[in-house]
Amino acid sequence: MTHSTAIRHLDVSLLPPDNLRLQNLCGPLDENLRQIEAAFDISISRRGEHCRISGELAQTRLGSLALTHFYALATEALPLETVQLDLVELARKGKESALERNVDLHTRKHGLHGRTPNQVNYLQQIQAHDITFGVGPAGTGKTYLAVAAAVDAFERELVSKIVLVRPAVEAGERLGFLPGDLAQKVDPYLRPLYDALYELMGFEKVSKLFEKQCIEIAPLAYMRGRTLSNAFIILDEAQNTTPEQMKMFLTRVGIGSKAVITGDVTQVDLPRGHRSGLIEARQILLGVRGLAFVDFNASDVVRHPLVARIVEAYEQHGHIKR
Repeated sequence: MTHSTAIRHLDVSLLPPDNLRLQNLCGPLDENLRQIEAAFDISISRRGEHCRISGELAQTRLGSLALTHFYALATEALPLETVQLDLVELARKGKESALERNVDLHTRKHGLHGRTPNQVNYLQQIQAHDITFGVGPAGTGKTYLAVAAAVDAFERELVSKIVLVRPAVEAGERLGFLPGDLAQKVDPYLRPLYDALYELMGFEKVSKLFEKQCIEIAPLAYMRGRTLSNAFIILDEAQNTTPEQMKMFLTRVGIGSKAVITGDVTQVDLPRGHRSGLIEARQILLGVRGLAFVDFNASDVVRHPLVARIVEAYEQHGHIKR
């Protein structure tokens, strides 16, 4: 538990007293209480229906909310999966109330934060969820802010590595055989991610982290069978994944990891007749708890003003064709 701020104690009584509900609340060997402690970085001591929560003030309040929430549900046994998913939702709501202001990120570029409401929401969702989808046109900051959030998590030691993933699909033209080792072959596809890393961390530091394998390139085609734990994983240009690749990628996420999937569904470069994994994932996963979808539009474009007009023109043309 962190001791960077004063530790507070909050006493909670679970009423009406009911031994069966208390047993269901605590779970086998108090596993449910351990889940609550880990989720909010608190400690819980219990005597009967009386609990004492210790930790930072905001976290103890979230712990109290979690205890009363689960006690109300504890008329029957609480599956561990239900406890974990509900804790994600409670943590998200707590962070949303604490993050009504903008999110400032810890990078070399001081004062970096979202410039539009959707960008602010995007950063909040990344912090609140383990898997976040950012979908929208070019220039809206999807990739750049995802890299910034990854750098922030790494600098705060919330993760031990940053993993960059991108499908090797060319945008409408064939580049032919690319010389070099695996990293050099996929280098052209990852250039936008590199550019953001260099700006947010500095060239020398990024180079050293590559040498230490704290920043890793993981071509999508070579990820099968891996489990990425304690990592911040970014899948860029996800509209160019197949449904099979997207499912494979999402099932690589391990304990302590965050994944951000970015893409523009209007710029699919897959061969004709191939369905985009990003489009299908949205249809399949939209109702799944514990992950978030954030949509960007032309008003979020932060490049040259003409870019927003170009995006709007293409969107209108697409509506007319449909």
